[in-house]
Amino acid sequence: MARLLFLGRLEDIAGADARVVAVPGVVTLAELLTMLPPGLAEALAGPKVKLALNGVLVSPADVQVSDSDELAFLPPVSGG
Repeated sequence: MARLLFLGRLEDIAGADARVVAVPGVVTLAELLTMLPPGLAEALAGPKVKLALNGVLVSPADVQVSDSDELAFLPPVSGG
């Protein structure tokens, strides 16, 4: 099972700070997003959302998630 972490406003959208997803083999980010509710998937696919795979920042194109991975979704930082 892959563990998905949602930080900041993404936690509100997801309704929890984490979710466990069964992934068949290795999946891309696009494939992973199809396993989630549409509203959540749309928010996570936003261009300003950063990704950390097993604690390392990665680009969306580099995401390859397998059963034992942890993928964190980090929202854009706001403030002033």
